[in-house]
Amino acid sequence: MSSPVLLCSNTFWSIYNFRRGPIAAMLAAGHPVHVAAPDDEFALKLAQMGCVVHRVPMSAKGQNPLQDLGLMWRLYRLYRQVRPAVIFHYTIKPNIYGAIAARFARIPAVSMTTGLGYVFIRESLTTRLARQLYRVAFRHTLENWFLNVEDHRAFVDGGLVALAKTRLLPGEGVDLTHFARAPWPSSAAASETPPDAPPSPMRFLLIARLLRDKGVMEYVEAARTLRAEMPHLTFQILGAADVENPTAISRAEVDAWQREGVIEYLGTTGDVRPFIANAHCVVLPSYREGLSRTLLEAAAMGRPLVATDVPGCRDVIDDGVTGHLVPARDASALTACLRRTALTPSTSLKQMGDAGRAKVAREFDEHVVIAEYFRILGSLPASC
Repeated sequence: MSSPVLLCSNTFWSIYNFRRGPIAAMLAAGHPVHVAAPDDEFALKLAQMGCVVHRVPMSAKGQNPLQDLGLMWRLYRLYRQVRPAVIFHYTIKPNIYGAIAARFARIPAVSMTTGLGYVFIRESLTTRLARQLYRVAFRHTLENWFLNVEDHRAFVDGGLVALAKTRLLPGEGVDLTHFARAPWPSSAAASETPPDAPPSPMRFLLIARLLRDKGVMEYVEAARTLRAEMPHLTFQILGAADVENPTAISRAEVDAWQREGVIEYLGTTGDVRPFIANAHCVVLPSYREGLSRTLLEAAAMGRPLVATDVPGCRDVIDDGVTGHLVPARDASALTACLRRTALTPSTSLKQMGDAGRAKVAREFDEHVVIAEYFRILGSLPASC
């Protein structure tokens, strides 16, 4: 049997949805795969894949030093128990406290920075402390993976990690078979609609956790303006409300928007594909991303994109070719762009979607990322 591997993140949901390809490849190669995260419904799905599941309590937004030390101790004990050949960490708390625990347990670890979030968007005592903790944690990692040039530069220029230990990946990769090109949504009056006419009705879709940092408020403001002008437009939101995050939006706010008739809330799902297939354009006005998974998946399925000109979004979009980029935190610019998109002929939108899928196939195929996991496994001492 090959060497065991452990993946640690802040949700099993993210491990299953974002790393299913590498996990399946490692299992097929005979590596026992352990996964660690707070309990959620995707723990069972990972167990069904063949993973060994470890449920580890973890507060995503907690800033209690004693709780964080408790997390580091729990991870240290787990790592000593499992003794994996290598540990892969994702998201801020595993990246910091998991990396320190791995150092104490004398186990090689790789940290993937999936996005900087509020640690780099805002400036406060907490964010300054987080950067210092990153500096300590990344001192002893085997490698540190980044998903966009800006995040990589921020860590290296800020002295948080040594350049020689970093690697820039093309996102976490997209399974182009799973996210296959979807047929263009049919119109209720397709037989009466000229091929060069804009879609009618037309659906915009935002897929994200409901956070202010994802640009949800700008999206809602744009929806409010455009619904008054063009009632045939629908603005959908797919993602969890009331999440643990300093910028979280409550379910009560979402319900109020629905009563107003501004947005259609789709809740959460284990499979985004039917919702992407039903949309004409996928929108993400985020303030910053690692590398937007939802944009990549939507592009892979042949949908044009509208997103902000920020790290993690601009990497996915060729402006004017596969979609459009707008300034962050600018509801007026977003409104104007969505208005232009709503007036764009279906044929042109389809062409953008086709160009987007071609870009994902060319630059973000998950086989490139899977090879990085196996490169790490191949670099470990034979005794591991």
